[in-house]
Formats: sequence, structure tokens, C-alpha cells
Amino acid sequence: MNEENNGSVTPSSTPEAIVKTKKGFSFSMVWLVPVVAALIGGWLVYKALSEKGPTITITFETAEGLEAGKTKIKYKDVEIGQVASIDFAKNLAHVIVTAEMHKDAGPYLSENTRFWVVRARVAAGGVSGLGTLFSGAYIGMDPGKPGKHARSFKGLETPPIITFGIPGKLFILKSKTLGSLDIGSPVYYRRIKVGQVVAYELEKDGTAVDIKIFIHAPHDQDVRQNTRFWNASGLDVSVDANGLKVKTESFVTLMVGGIAFDTPTNLEPGGPASENQTFPLYASREESVEASYAQKKPWLLHFQGSVRGLSVGAPVEFRGIEIGKVMDITLEFDWKKLAFRIPVLIELEPDRIYWVGKQKMNRKEGMNFLVKKGLRAQLKQGSLLTGQLYISMDMHPDAPPAKVIWGEPYAELPTIPTSMEEITRTVSKIAEKFEKIPLEQIGNDLRDTMAHLNKTTEDLQKLVQNLDASTVPAANATLEQAKKTLIKVDRLLNAESPTGHELKRALGELADAARNISILADYLERHPDSLVFGKEKSNEK
Repeated sequence: MNEENNGSVTPSSTPEAIVKTKKGFSFSMVWLVPVVAALIGGWLVYKALSEKGPTITITFETAEGLEAGKTKIKYKDVEIGQVASIDFAKNLAHVIVTAEMHKDAGPYLSENTRFWVVRARVAAGGVSGLGTLFSGAYIGMDPGKPGKHARSFKGLETPPIITFGIPGKLFILKSKTLGSLDIGSPVYYRRIKVGQVVAYELEKDGTAVDIKIFIHAPHDQDVRQNTRFWNASGLDVSVDANGLKVKTESFVTLMVGGIAFDTPTNLEPGGPASENQTFPLYASREESVEASYAQKKPWLLHFQGSVRGLSVGAPVEFRGIEIGKVMDITLEFDWKKLAFRIPVLIELEPDRIYWVGKQKMNRKEGMNFLVKKGLRAQLKQGSLLTGQLYISMDMHPDAPPAKVIWGEPYAELPTIPTSMEEITRTVSKIAEKFEKIPLEQIGNDLRDTMAHLNKTTEDLQKLVQNLDASTVPAANATLEQAKKTLIKVDRLLNAESPTGHELKRALGELADAARNISILADYLERHPDSLVFGKEKSNEK
């Protein structure tokens, strides 16, 4: 009783729990929490896996500007992936970039897809990637044409000039050398930039360079089947028979080079060129125009004098119209004549000559006819400034007769000396004749003649002195006497003097006698028989 009053409980008085077992499963709300968590986690995993794009690897020479977990992959400035890791290759020759791509980018990853690092660059095509100076470098992507799916790629070290989807056409140019061209060098059509160089490579045999260019639409339709391309790089300075020439397509070509194209007006344009069609790249516009004359015929010329100033490539003109050019210049020694001669090989373009009023002759007939009429080749000076020579073809009817020598491998055309050579030859002939004159003997004879002349002059001076001393006074006296005699004769013959009257009367009688003689002579001429029979008998007959 005392324990109850103190509030304590004894073990015997503690109540016991009664456990009751129910039959079947009983759901508790506590289990909802892990179930919901598992479902959410599964859904997140599924979503992450379903939205995750493919993982790719890109090989670059260097990882400059790239960071794992930060560097983005973009297409047209839209993010389509991110760099996950950067590792070295086993041979340490390059780096391997592992990137996680968005799911939407998966269908565009093929063997034609290209990747490159976008940085600030200064190239022939201009300055690019300046925005990366503030935002950092990123990897650019070009899907390219559809192809086989791929997950490993080799990155480009330089950005491509042309990306997929830009309208236009690619063409291939073949050239002996690359010159000053580079990727990004401009392509001009009538001095308007319409494209650029996108790639180049050396042919397998090493004989030429293939240059790939891209022409933007709609100017790609200006490239026709007979279009000519030429190198417009830098400053084209040439010195030839026509003088000094300076040409350039634009200021840009002075710095980075360039290509220009056009279709010659003397050719049919033809249809539009097809994609990846190959064209030759000429060294200059002049060569591209010359190439339009497909028919070229070689001829041989021989010159005896100096050809200083004549060079390979010098023009061959006919009355100022270029009809060919010099191909080669050599030197020969003729053992039979023991003399040197200079063979010059030229190339003529017969298509430049149009035959009017007569059916076109063949090569042999035409040249034989023209040479017979006086066609000759002659060296002439094209520029006083440079001293360059060119070959002039013209008609010289007064030239000595000549014929075309139809030999092998080249036919030979006749030549005539230059004007200076003709003058030199004439002067030489005069000099030869002058050398034949016996100048020494003539000098000796002239000296002897001068000595005799001097002696004669001295004798003449003595004679004059003697004349002055003796003959002149006698001559003066004679002149005085003659003067007096003339005065007396004048007085004697004066009409008023008696002698004058007598002389006048005698002259009158003399005139009458002469008249009578004339009458007698006339009568005798008419009656010659009067001398025998007398005047009266003659009249009776």
C-alpha cells in the first residue's frame, strides 16, 4: 500500500503489449518516397540518354585556344556541341579532342564533315575571327555533302573558304606554277570580285599545279566552255618591242595575287561550264587571247647581222598587226661559207589572215605566192627607249628574187637586211673603193705640181714687173696716137665735110650698080641663051 501511495510501480503491475498478426500485404505511405525518387531518377537518366548526342573525336596539330569543358562547337554561330576532353596521341604528333555533340547534330556527321578552330586570323582573303579575341576560340563545323556516318575526324588547320550551302560552282585551273596565289586569293570578272581560291595541290607527276577556285552565283554562269583564265597577280611589268608596260587588276592583287577570267570576243562562248571543269591558267591576258588561235605554224628565218635586242617572245608583225612571235634564237657556223648565221624560229598564226575575193589557199601555195610577190622578214627596232627588236613581215617588190625553202623540220622564209645594215654595207663599199685610190701617189704628184706652180707664179710676177717697167709707157703712147687718129677719121667721115658728101654719093652709085646686077642676074636666069644668041634673038625665039 505504501508503494502505491509513493507512486512507484512494481514489475508485476506493468502492462504487456499484445502483438496481433494480420493476414495479407499492407501498403504503407512511407514506401512512396523511394519509389517516386527512383522514377524521377530513371526518367532523368532516360531523358539524359535520349537527348545525348554522339561523342566524336577530332584530331588537330595543336590545342591552342581550346579548353575541356568550355570550348564550344558551333555551326553558323549556333552551339551544337562542347569539348569534353583533350588528350595527346600516342606518338605525341597531334592532339585528340573528344567532344559531345547535340542530338540534332548527329545526322550531319559524315565523312564529308569538316572541323576547324576559329581564331583571329589575317590571311589573303582578309581578316577573320576578330570576335574570338573577347569570347575565346571555338570549333567551327561544316556539314558538307551527305555521306557515310563518321565519328572520327581530322581537323583543318585553316578555315575553309567555302562552306556547304553557298550557291556557286567549283572549277579547277591547271598552271605550271602557283606564283603568288594562295588560299583566299580573289578571282575577278571584269575587275569585279566574284570568287576566290579555295585549295591547291601539286599533281602526282609534279609537272603542274591544280588550283581549285569557287565562283559565287550568279557569276558562275559567266564561266563558259571557251572562257580563259589568267594570272592577274601582283604588278605586271614587261619590257618588249612595244616599250614599257605596267598592268595590275587591283590593289589587292598587288599584295596577295589574284585570278581574272573572260571569254574572248572572237570565239563562240559555248554553254555554261560544268562543276569541277578544268581550265588552263595562262600567265597573262595576252597569252589567253593568243591561245584562242589554235592553229600555229613554225617557220625558220636566218639573219646574218647582229640580233642584239631580239628576245624570245618578241612579236612578229605584218604592217603593225601581230601575227606571231619569236620562239627560239640560236647561233650556227657554216663550214662551207666559213661564216656565222643566226637561225630564228618563229611561230605564225595563219588564222589571223583572211583571204578576200579568192578561195583560201593551202599553206604551201599561199607562202609561195606571197614570197614571189616580195614577202620578206626584216628586223626592226620597236622602241628607242628599250632598244628591243621585233620581226617585221612586209611586201618588198624590189627585193632580190627568192623562194621558200621547204625543208625539215621547218620551212625557211627569206629575209632582207635591216636599214642600218644596208647603210653600213653601202658605207663599207665606199670605203673599199676609197682604199683603192692611190692617195700617196696623188699626194706626190700634187706636191710636184705645186712646186711647178710656185715657180710659174714667180716667173709671172717677174714678167708683170717687166711689163710695168717698159711695156706700159709704150702702150700709153700708142693709145694716145690711136686716139688722135680716130679724131681725124671722125672729122674726115663727118656728113658735113666734102669727103662725107663724096662718100655718100659713091655709096648711092654703088647701090644702083648692085640693083642693075640683080636685074641682069634675074634676066640671065630666065634667058640663059641670051649669052650665046644675044638679047634680040633670044626674044624672037
